[in-house]
Amino acid sequence: MLNQKSFKLLAILLALMLVLAACGGGGDETDTTEETDSGDTAADTSTDTEDMATEDMATEDMADGEIVLRIFGGNVGQEKEMTQAVADRFMEANPGITVEVVDTPDFVEDRLGVYLQLFEAQSPEGDVFQIDVIWPGDLAEHFVDLNEYGAADVAGDHFDAIVQNNTVDGKLIAIPWFTDAGLLYYRSDLLEKYGYDGPPATWDDLEEMATTIQDGERAEGNQDFWGYVWQGNAYEGLTCDALEWIASNDGGSIVEPDGTISINNPEAAAIVDQAAGWVGTISPEGVTAFGEEDARNMWQAGNAAFMRNWPYAYSLGNAEDSVIAGLFDVSPLPAGDSGSGAATLGGWQLAVSKYSEHPEEAAKLALFMASYDEQKYRAIEGSLNPTIKALYDDPDVLEAAPFFGSLYDVFVNAVARPSTATAPRYSDVSAAFFNSVHSVLTGEQDASTAFEVLELDLADIIEQ
Repeated sequence: MLNQKSFKLLAILLALMLVLAACGGGGDETDTTEETDSGDTAADTSTDTEDMATEDMATEDMADGEIVLRIFGGNVGQEKEMTQAVADRFMEANPGITVEVVDTPDFVEDRLGVYLQLFEAQSPEGDVFQIDVIWPGDLAEHFVDLNEYGAADVAGDHFDAIVQNNTVDGKLIAIPWFTDAGLLYYRSDLLEKYGYDGPPATWDDLEEMATTIQDGERAEGNQDFWGYVWQGNAYEGLTCDALEWIASNDGGSIVEPDGTISINNPEAAAIVDQAAGWVGTISPEGVTAFGEEDARNMWQAGNAAFMRNWPYAYSLGNAEDSVIAGLFDVSPLPAGDSGSGAATLGGWQLAVSKYSEHPEEAAKLALFMASYDEQKYRAIEGSLNPTIKALYDDPDVLEAAPFFGSLYDVFVNAVARPSTATAPRYSDVSAAFFNSVHSVLTGEQDASTAFEVLELDLADIIEQ
């Protein structure tokens, strides 16, 4: 298949040949009306080709002295709109640089697949990539060292743990952009209505409260109401949810930092079996196909008492068109037998492709996007947690998202997925884990049986 540059060059050459023919270059008139495979005549084709060549040459002329950068960013909630706003501000401050924001899939596995196709082709079509906190170890070879482009001067402003996470073999392959941790969203008005003083402290409490509120709301006529919504589809989001259940129940972290496979234990099995009991009782049967936006849409429509989600849902829930604006709050996730809740560490970084034709300008864009002012904008407008420490003391940020201050410890003590311990096989480890958990949620097997098999599968994956 021709690449874009080759196609443009071929189009220009064809146009020149046709121009020569039109000027008496020896073309046979009967040939000019020969049918093509598409049913168009060659004369029509020549016109189309000349137009294409003219357009391409005009594009090339317009691009002379102008740099085009492409960002592959997120698409969940308000992410794309906010990324476009940042790109617009960058272009205003940097005439001669055009920034294009590229659509990417919501599910991280699908997005990773798009990235890998570009990287395997060493394509220059992407310049800046939004990457998950779990990807630096697996994707480092495809990115430049941002320390060579000025990141060393600002890295100290960000959370040290995230900078360390993004440093591979001494190279900073991504600048932190926003961090995440799982939170429990709850309808404060409904808790008060049904006599509860605050959010649930344990998973057992959540079950009891969700059942009571669900029964009450349905009795009043809302048959679409559910007690608890979360991410149950077989994807990375389920890895996050299930790790929170397991860690909160003293069940370990799937694979420990020293490489020990810990998932096959009674505490992990018990809490996953408990979660399976939510499906069809306090959670809809369809929750096993839910991603973040599915849960948020049901919650934001006023049809759930509790929701597990990331911080981005806070600003959307309080938007002017939200029926639950001002009627909810957030808290740490409930505890299991450990006595304390656990939140999975999430978050996204900005990396610059080593295949970019403009790495210096792309790095400038990445650092601009991750700067204090731009992270402040995203925190206020989208409730996306900053990675710059000083923003957690910024009064404007705390006014827009008060929980950034009250739940600060949740964000800095979040539980990491075993991406480092299992690199470069984390994606396979996570897929084996979330598929195993999903089989329990859908009733195919109990957790003890599933985790016995999973332990063997993980050993095979890690030893490859």
